[in-house]
Amino acid sequence: MTVGACLGFMSLIMALFLSRFYTPRELTLDEYKTLGAYFIDPPRQLAEFKLIDDSSEVFLPEAFAGKWNILFFGFTYCPDICPLTVKQMSDVKKSLGEYSDNLRFFLVSVDPDRDQPENLRVYLDNFDKNFKGLTGEIDQIYKFSTQVNAPFFPVVNSPEPNYTVDHSGSLILISPEAKYAGFFRAPHDTDKITKALASLLN
Repeated sequence: MTVGACLGFMSLIMALFLSRFYTPRELTLDEYKTLGAYFIDPPRQLAEFKLIDDSSEVFLPEAFAGKWNILFFGFTYCPDICPLTVKQMSDVKKSLGEYSDNLRFFLVSVDPDRDQPENLRVYLDNFDKNFKGLTGEIDQIYKFSTQVNAPFFPVVNSPEPNYTVDHSGSLILISPEAKYAGFFRAPHDTDKITKALASLLN
Protein backbone atom coordinates (compact mmCIF):
# COMPACT_ATOMS: atom_id res chain seq x y z
CA MET A 1 0.00 0.00 0.00
CA THR A 2 2.90 2.32 0.82
CA VAL A 3 4.49 1.70 -2.57
CA GLY A 4 1.13 2.24 -4.28
CA ALA A 5 0.57 5.48 -2.39
CA CYS A 6 4.03 6.74 -3.35
CA LEU A 7 3.48 5.88 -7.00
CA GLY A 8 0.09 7.61 -6.94
CA PHE A 9 1.60 10.71 -5.36
CA MET A 10 4.41 10.77 -7.93
CA SER A 11 1.88 10.42 -10.75
CA LEU A 12 -0.13 13.32 -9.36
CA ILE A 13 2.98 15.53 -9.14
CA MET A 14 3.97 14.59 -12.69
CA ALA A 15 0.46 15.36 -14.00
CA LEU A 16 0.46 18.77 -12.32
CA PHE A 17 3.91 19.52 -13.71
CA LEU A 18 2.93 18.56 -17.24
CA SER A 19 -0.31 20.53 -16.99
CA ARG A 20 1.59 23.63 -15.91
CA PHE A 21 4.19 23.06 -18.63
CA TYR A 22 1.68 22.75 -21.47
CA THR A 23 -0.87 25.31 -20.27
CA PRO A 24 -0.07 28.83 -21.57
CA ARG A 25 0.75 31.16 -18.70
CA GLU A 26 -0.63 34.67 -18.41
CA LEU A 27 1.72 37.14 -20.04
CA THR A 28 2.65 40.56 -18.67
CA LEU A 29 1.74 43.71 -20.60
CA ASP A 30 5.37 44.13 -21.66
CA GLU A 31 5.44 40.56 -22.94
CA TYR A 32 2.24 41.17 -24.88
CA LYS A 33 3.84 44.22 -26.48
CA THR A 34 6.84 42.22 -27.64
CA LEU A 35 4.31 39.99 -29.43
CA GLY A 36 2.67 43.01 -31.09
CA ALA A 37 -0.41 43.08 -28.83
CA TYR A 38 -1.50 46.37 -27.25
CA PHE A 39 -4.38 46.74 -24.81
CA ILE A 40 -6.72 49.65 -24.07
CA ASP A 41 -7.06 50.33 -20.34
CA PRO A 42 -9.89 50.44 -19.60
CA PRO A 43 -11.58 48.88 -22.66
CA ARG A 44 -13.84 51.35 -24.48
CA GLN A 45 -17.58 51.01 -24.83
CA LEU A 46 -18.64 50.95 -28.48
CA ALA A 47 -21.08 53.61 -29.67
CA GLU A 48 -24.08 52.39 -31.64
CA PHE A 49 -23.66 51.38 -35.26
CA LYS A 50 -25.59 49.12 -37.64
CA LEU A 51 -23.91 46.80 -40.09
CA ILE A 52 -25.01 43.81 -42.19
CA ASP A 53 -23.42 40.38 -41.84
CA ASP A 54 -22.71 37.89 -44.63
CA SER A 55 -26.16 36.35 -44.14
CA SER A 56 -27.79 39.76 -44.78
CA GLU A 57 -28.79 40.02 -41.12
CA VAL A 58 -28.48 43.23 -39.10
CA PHE A 59 -25.37 43.29 -36.91
CA LEU A 60 -25.23 45.58 -33.84
CA PRO A 61 -22.38 46.10 -31.32
CA GLU A 62 -23.92 43.80 -28.73
CA ALA A 63 -23.51 40.87 -31.14
CA PHE A 64 -19.83 40.80 -30.17
CA ALA A 65 -20.73 39.84 -26.58
CA GLY A 66 -19.93 36.43 -25.15
CA LYS A 67 -16.56 35.71 -26.79
CA TRP A 68 -13.33 37.42 -27.75
CA ASN A 69 -13.39 38.79 -31.29
CA ILE A 70 -10.65 39.58 -33.82
CA LEU A 71 -11.53 42.00 -36.62
CA PHE A 72 -9.68 42.94 -39.76
CA PHE A 73 -10.85 45.92 -41.83
CA GLY A 74 -10.23 45.06 -45.47
CA PHE A 75 -11.99 44.23 -48.74
CA THR A 76 -12.37 41.28 -51.08
CA TYR A 77 -10.81 43.03 -54.11
CA CYS A 78 -7.63 43.77 -52.15
CA PRO A 79 -4.74 42.23 -54.12
CA ASP A 80 -2.20 41.54 -51.37
CA ILE A 81 -2.50 42.60 -47.73
CA CYS A 82 -6.06 41.38 -47.19
CA PRO A 83 -5.76 37.78 -48.42
CA LEU A 84 -2.43 37.45 -46.62
CA THR A 85 -3.90 38.74 -43.34
CA VAL A 86 -7.06 36.62 -43.53
CA LYS A 87 -4.85 33.57 -44.24
CA GLN A 88 -2.82 34.44 -41.14
CA MET A 89 -6.06 34.63 -39.16
CA SER A 90 -6.94 31.15 -40.41
CA ASP A 91 -3.51 29.82 -39.44
CA VAL A 92 -3.83 31.36 -35.97
CA LYS A 93 -7.20 29.71 -35.46
CA LYS A 94 -5.81 26.31 -36.41
CA SER A 95 -2.78 26.76 -34.14
CA LEU A 96 -4.96 27.68 -31.16
CA GLY A 97 -6.88 24.40 -31.33
CA GLU A 98 -9.56 24.20 -28.65
CA TYR A 99 -8.76 27.71 -27.41
CA SER A 100 -10.27 29.07 -30.64
CA ASP A 101 -13.72 27.95 -29.43
CA ASN A 102 -13.80 31.17 -27.39
CA LEU A 103 -12.79 33.38 -30.31
CA ARG A 104 -14.56 34.74 -33.40
CA PHE A 105 -12.94 36.16 -36.53
CA PHE A 106 -14.41 38.94 -38.70
CA LEU A 107 -13.60 40.68 -41.96
CA VAL A 108 -15.17 44.14 -41.90
CA SER A 109 -15.42 45.50 -45.44
CA VAL A 110 -14.15 48.99 -46.17
CA ASP A 111 -15.55 48.65 -49.71
CA PRO A 112 -19.31 48.17 -49.38
CA ASP A 113 -19.96 49.23 -53.00
CA ARG A 114 -18.42 45.94 -54.17
CA ASP A 115 -18.58 43.80 -51.02
CA GLN A 116 -22.15 42.63 -50.78
CA PRO A 117 -22.99 39.99 -48.13
CA GLU A 118 -22.92 37.13 -50.63
CA ASN A 119 -19.50 38.22 -51.96
CA LEU A 120 -18.09 38.27 -48.45
CA ARG A 121 -19.39 34.77 -47.75
CA VAL A 122 -17.84 33.32 -50.89
CA TYR A 123 -14.54 35.08 -50.18
CA LEU A 124 -14.30 33.92 -46.56
CA ASP A 125 -15.23 30.34 -47.41
CA ASN A 126 -11.85 30.13 -49.12
CA PHE A 127 -10.18 30.60 -45.74
CA ASP A 128 -12.54 29.36 -43.01
CA LYS A 129 -16.27 28.70 -43.19
CA ASN A 130 -16.73 29.99 -39.63
CA PHE A 131 -15.23 33.40 -40.33
CA LYS A 132 -17.86 36.15 -40.50
CA GLY A 133 -18.08 39.10 -42.89
CA LEU A 134 -19.56 42.50 -42.09
CA THR A 135 -20.56 45.25 -44.52
CA GLY A 136 -23.21 47.98 -44.66
CA GLU A 137 -23.54 51.69 -45.33
CA ILE A 138 -20.20 53.45 -45.70
CA ASP A 139 -20.98 55.97 -42.95
CA GLN A 140 -21.74 53.17 -40.47
CA ILE A 141 -18.55 51.30 -41.33
CA TYR A 142 -16.51 54.49 -41.02
CA LYS A 143 -18.14 55.33 -37.69
CA PHE A 144 -17.22 51.90 -36.35
CA SER A 145 -13.67 51.95 -37.74
CA THR A 146 -12.81 55.28 -36.11
CA GLN A 147 -13.95 53.95 -32.73
CA VAL A 148 -11.41 51.13 -32.88
CA ASN A 149 -8.54 53.08 -34.48
CA ALA A 150 -8.72 51.22 -37.80
CA PRO A 151 -8.84 54.17 -40.24
CA PHE A 152 -9.43 53.93 -43.96
CA PHE A 153 -10.05 56.34 -46.83
CA PRO A 154 -13.60 55.76 -48.14
CA VAL A 155 -14.16 55.39 -51.87
CA VAL A 156 -17.73 55.99 -53.03
CA ASN A 157 -19.16 55.67 -56.54
CA SER A 158 -15.75 55.39 -58.17
CA PRO A 159 -15.81 55.50 -62.00
CA GLU A 160 -12.72 53.26 -62.00
CA PRO A 161 -13.77 49.60 -61.56
CA ASN A 162 -10.38 48.43 -60.30
CA TYR A 163 -9.91 51.03 -57.59
CA THR A 164 -8.21 50.22 -54.30
CA VAL A 165 -8.95 51.36 -50.74
CA ASP A 166 -6.27 52.50 -48.30
CA HIS A 167 -6.90 50.96 -44.89
CA SER A 168 -5.31 49.96 -41.59
CA GLY A 169 -3.48 46.65 -41.28
CA SER A 170 -4.16 46.20 -37.56
CA LEU A 171 -6.12 43.32 -36.10
CA ILE A 172 -8.68 44.67 -33.65
CA LEU A 173 -9.63 42.97 -30.38
CA ILE A 174 -13.20 43.24 -29.09
CA SER A 175 -13.77 41.79 -25.62
CA PRO A 176 -16.55 39.41 -24.51
CA GLU A 177 -18.19 42.51 -23.03
CA ALA A 178 -18.40 43.94 -26.57
CA LYS A 179 -15.80 46.64 -25.82
CA TYR A 180 -12.77 47.77 -27.80
CA ALA A 181 -9.98 46.05 -25.88
CA GLY A 182 -6.86 46.45 -28.01
CA PHE A 183 -5.13 45.55 -31.26
CA PHE A 184 -2.29 43.68 -32.92
CA ARG A 185 -0.02 46.03 -34.82
CA ALA A 186 1.00 45.18 -38.40
CA PRO A 187 3.07 43.54 -39.80
CA HIS A 188 1.73 40.35 -38.25
CA ASP A 189 3.56 37.25 -37.12
CA THR A 190 1.33 34.18 -36.85
CA ASP A 191 3.35 32.56 -34.06
CA LYS A 192 3.40 35.73 -31.95
CA ILE A 193 -0.35 36.29 -32.33
CA THR A 194 -1.02 32.67 -31.44
CA LYS A 195 1.11 32.92 -28.29
CA ALA A 196 -0.60 36.15 -27.18
CA LEU A 197 -4.10 34.81 -27.80
CA ALA A 198 -3.36 31.51 -26.06
CA SER A 199 -2.50 33.49 -22.94
CA LEU A 200 -5.49 35.79 -23.30
CA LEU A 201 -7.98 32.96 -23.85
CA ASN A 202 -6.57 30.72 -21.12
